Amino acid sequence: MAERWVGRRLRRKEDRRLLTGAGTYVADLRLPGLLHAAVVRSEVAHGLVTHLDVAAAREADGVVAVLTAADLEGRVGRFPEGARTEISPALVEKVPLEVPSCPMPVLATDRVHWVGQPLAVVVAADRYRAEDGLELVEVDYEPLPAVLDPETALDPAAPVLHPELGGNLAARFAFSTGDVDAALAAAPFRLRQRFAMGRQAANAMETRGVVASWDPGREELTVWGTNARPHLLRAYLAAMLALPAERVRFIAPDMGGSFGTGVYSEDVLVPFLAMHLRRPVRWLEDRRENLTTTRHARDQVHDLEAGYDADGRILALRDRFLVDSGAYNPYAITVSYNAAAHLRGQYRIDAYAFEGRNVLTNKAPVAPVRGAGRPEAVFAMDGMVDLIAAERGLDAVEVRRRNLIPPEAMPYPMGMPYRDGVDVVYDQADFPGQLASALELFGYDTQRARQAAWRAEGRRMGIGVSSYVEGSGYGPHEGAVVRVDPTGHVLVVTGAKPHGQGLETTLAQVCADQLGVHPDQVTVRAGDTALIAYGIGTFASRSAVTAGTAVGLAAQAVRDKILNLAAGLLEVDPADLELADGRVSARGAPGTGVTLAEVAAACAPGPRSRLPEGAEPGLEAQRYFVPPTVTFASGTHVVAVEVDEDTGFVRLLRYVTVDDCGQMLNPTVVEGQVHGGVAHGIGNGLLEEVVYDDGGQLLTGSYMDYLVPTTAEVPPIQVGHQTFLSDRNPFGIKGVGEGGAVSPPAAIASAVADALAPLQVDLSELPLHPERLFRRIQEAKARQRGSGGLKPGPPVERGST
Repeated sequence: MAERWVGRRLRRKEDRRLLTGAGTYVADLRLPGLLHAAVVRSEVAHGLVTHLDVAAAREADGVVAVLTAADLEGRVGRFPEGARTEISPALVEKVPLEVPSCPMPVLATDRVHWVGQPLAVVVAADRYRAEDGLELVEVDYEPLPAVLDPETALDPAAPVLHPELGGNLAARFAFSTGDVDAALAAAPFRLRQRFAMGRQAANAMETRGVVASWDPGREELTVWGTNARPHLLRAYLAAMLALPAERVRFIAPDMGGSFGTGVYSEDVLVPFLAMHLRRPVRWLEDRRENLTTTRHARDQVHDLEAGYDADGRILALRDRFLVDSGAYNPYAITVSYNAAAHLRGQYRIDAYAFEGRNVLTNKAPVAPVRGAGRPEAVFAMDGMVDLIAAERGLDAVEVRRRNLIPPEAMPYPMGMPYRDGVDVVYDQADFPGQLASALELFGYDTQRARQAAWRAEGRRMGIGVSSYVEGSGYGPHEGAVVRVDPTGHVLVVTGAKPHGQGLETTLAQVCADQLGVHPDQVTVRAGDTALIAYGIGTFASRSAVTAGTAVGLAAQAVRDKILNLAAGLLEVDPADLELADGRVSARGAPGTGVTLAEVAAACAPGPRSRLPEGAEPGLEAQRYFVPPTVTFASGTHVVAVEVDEDTGFVRLLRYVTVDDCGQMLNPTVVEGQVHGGVAHGIGNGLLEEVVYDDGGQLLTGSYMDYLVPTTAEVPPIQVGHQTFLSDRNPFGIKGVGEGGAVSPPAAIASAVADALAPLQVDLSELPLHPERLFRRIQEAKARQRGSGGLKPGPPVERGST
């Protein structure tokens, strides 16, 4: 009997390489004649470029070239706006959408739109001289009023960033399910509240980098870059540089994290420079550039209105929200529609209406970052539940429980389409059971008793709960090739791209199960467009679902071929054979039969081939998995905090999660994903915020000002699991990559609200960094003093019928 590897806690295969310093990153690449690029960036948030002089820089020692937008004219196209042009037609049929075209230039021409926008590029013999060259580029601006707030940007009197649009609206959509107006009118109680989450940055450990080399003889371009979507990059480069796709090879070597996606100016500039100069060129992002312009996210404002009954059951919900897209809207409705689709989470709210608007401002463009609209939505929704509970004098956990979709209602239709245009129907799940498991694991009753004791001592301890649902495994497809080589070793090739999350291990486990080998006998290769014709990449918690399924299907096809060929060699029925330990043996007779190497040799082309007539040589199969729609993973988080009301500091005391990601391929990898996600979410909830001043200058351009959590801020995290298999792929997998990051901001805010309940502090804006929380506490105390100690409450609009 072959050992089963899926579901087992194996150590990560890639760690042998990554933890011993043997990984290869973009910065490790050395090519003969390598040149180095540095980018001239806008120093103003909004302005006209009145003078751009690069003559002195071009004459500088060691500088090889300096290019501006004028040098790219007619040679490098604008970004293709794939996220706008590829919106699902099925979604467009169901949801009215406005997404005007506003393509982003590679280099700014006569107008700049945010601090950090690329204006020119300097190429030199080394990085030092490239940086020196930057200092010699002269740029004069005629400043224009900067628009930094999305509501201000929508004012008809606001400056228009892109005159061709006639306004600053970058996208709008609206939808409703159920009779929301009637349900709100009939609800015994109503509540309105605004929730806001500030702008944050992805902060992968490895900053971005690009190396490109041009072969003028073959007219072939090879590009190495820190990007988890190699095939997308190849498509963009082919389109923007007018090259046949087969003459562009994009390789993503080892990556130190990602936490999002995006195609940036340097991804195109550096390959063009390599072609233009006929020498390899490299650009490596420094941390300041990273914080200035790479993968900004969140920055949403939600205005919620809920109707509910005396028991706290929500009868209707309306959300009008704004997403500050920054200077361009390269991801169209990806993030904003995610927020709308996930707002209700685990709650049964059948009357729901939303209107989402993306707004242009003079900030860096936003991109999908881990969670991609879900943390903002969950914060708003769970915050609303907490307020309803407070209004009714009910326990917040009990109000959650009353609103959860019961397991007997699954699979539950949510009455709206997902972003792929397919109607949202939740997978099998048990949300009340998940909440109960999380509370039990947390020791809820014990922690409540502890809270009471601490309160008696004057200490501010609170407990918060948050839950989420995540559409995961987004399509449209992912592929895999599985091949057994002449030694019996197995190669897996995938279009997905590992970036540190353990995908090499989990895909090896999937393949090993099908072929009866140890995962160490499986090599996984990814991140190279030359390896597989089509690929989508790694984002949206999709790789385990899509690539894992593709690998499983390809491996099954190879398994069938192995058994049929071995049956011929052994002169037995294929049904009487089994694959185990790298051999094909008769059932009940392990150690007999033939090895995979012998089967591989038998199906090689040539006179010794034992292949049946017409069979293709080689032990190899390629399969593409096209998911019917997303799978729906879920999770519940419970956290205990202590708040120092004199400083605004929040200390996390205990953190527990229970998730459902269907079939776990490797529980250790799953828990690693959850741990990393929770750490990410703690930063989002308590520390991280991209801040601009009134003129649009970035104030958080280093880790002195942009705070990320350290081991001191992240408590031990206890992870529990539910397992409800998805029926949308043959292996029952749901995604887990982002889930850990979705609920922490909401759970922490809920816990802080609980800790400060006697003060009725306004906690409708995240992150709750010490300065903000300190101010909110002082404001609450001032209100209490002003009202003679009575509780006026946070700024909530209430109503009743």
